[in-house]
Amino acid sequence: MSMTIAALGVPGAPALADEPFAVAQSGADCYSVGSRVAAENGGQLVQATAEQRGGQTVCRIVVVIPGDGGQRPKRAEFVVPAN
Repeated sequence: MSMTIAALGVPGAPALADEPFAVAQSGADCYSVGSRVAAENGGQLVQATAEQRGGQTVCRIVVVIPGDGGQRPKRAEFVVPAN
């Protein structure tokens, strides 16, 4: 299984604002799935990885969603089918 790593910065992320985050992409197109999930939730994609669960390939997506009214951003994790 090959893996490509791309770096993303997350503006306004509290602890690691100056550090790049890794977005991993494997055989499943989890990056595209993650981009869609992030857009649907009004956040920014931080990580997208393919995993095997119950004999199926799924994408584990991590998104940072801006906080309301000056609150800290929230980290949300989603597990979605990899298709």
